Amino acid sequence: MPMVRLTELAHGGGCGCKIAPGVLERLLHGLPPGMAPPELLVGLEGADDAAVWQLNEHEALVATVDFFLPVVDDPYDFGRIAATNALSDVYAMGGRPILGLAVVGMPVQRLPEPVIARVLEGGADVCRAAGVALAGGHSIDCAEPFYGLVALGLVHPARVVRNSGAQPGDRLILTKPLGIGVLSAALKKGLLTGGEYTELLLWTTLLNRVGMVLAEEPGVHAMTDVTGFGLAGHALEMARASEVRIRLERGLLPLLPAAVRYARAGVQTGAAQRNWESYGRWVDLSAIPEEEQAFWRGVVTDPQTSGGLLVACAPEVEQQVLHVVRATQEFGGAVVGEVLPGPVGVTVE
Repeated sequence: MPMVRLTELAHGGGCGCKIAPGVLERLLHGLPPGMAPPELLVGLEGADDAAVWQLNEHEALVATVDFFLPVVDDPYDFGRIAATNALSDVYAMGGRPILGLAVVGMPVQRLPEPVIARVLEGGADVCRAAGVALAGGHSIDCAEPFYGLVALGLVHPARVVRNSGAQPGDRLILTKPLGIGVLSAALKKGLLTGGEYTELLLWTTLLNRVGMVLAEEPGVHAMTDVTGFGLAGHALEMARASEVRIRLERGLLPLLPAAVRYARAGVQTGAAQRNWESYGRWVDLSAIPEEEQAFWRGVVTDPQTSGGLLVACAPEVEQQVLHVVRATQEFGGAVVGEVLPGPVGVTVE
């Protein structure tokens, strides 16, 4: 079977990046108003990670969909990463994923069936590990390959964690390190070593199941996963939804060492630049020396495929949250900043 580079097939239409923060919500809000019954606990209003529908006094349904183009060439690894990323939105709301439907687009004339089968196998294995029933899906023949899931989960209505609950004085904790976008760009350039690729897989296939546990902590006020908009973009969404200012301390940000090295050498994604163009005017880097601003701008806008959770919690439970993160996923978890009163925006110092 001839070797096929999935990441090369993903370049034909130049698509695959997330639409700029707030754009989709703005477009949907421009439509005629639809139903907003009381059972809809979470909808469009706050750019949350998933919708939530109350089923009864003790259960609410968490619903989301996520898919993207290949970020790696190995089809099995691509399937694992995409499925892990899709389930993350359920975890970010405090939910337990229970059901998945595959969303598949493949250029069937260019990709051999065994390659497509490996993508689906990777996704199925992640669902199995997460205790999720993969129960069907939808597929199309298209020019560029993509894969993901519709993911459904359950959560107690009183334990839904939104991105809108951050309070002044809260501490901010990030559960995974930054730099996945840079490593993906280095991979496409053929620069990544075997060990660096292993580390990329370690983080991108690590399920954010810690979100379910954190939803049980009374001092956890807000949560969101850090994905395509980068840390600054998702922090900005939290700041807007909570009407606060978020301060990130660059010296505390957990960075993958290989990503730092490649970024210093000029490796970056086009999505990082697009992220900055879309929301950079709300991100203040003025406290950083001018000669370092370009590097740190790249760090906070770097798109994170299957990134970690950004958690806002009361100062008195900071150590407990860190303990929960490390007990649940064995590694990761770092305090990265704090929540301040407005004006709304993000400051990186």
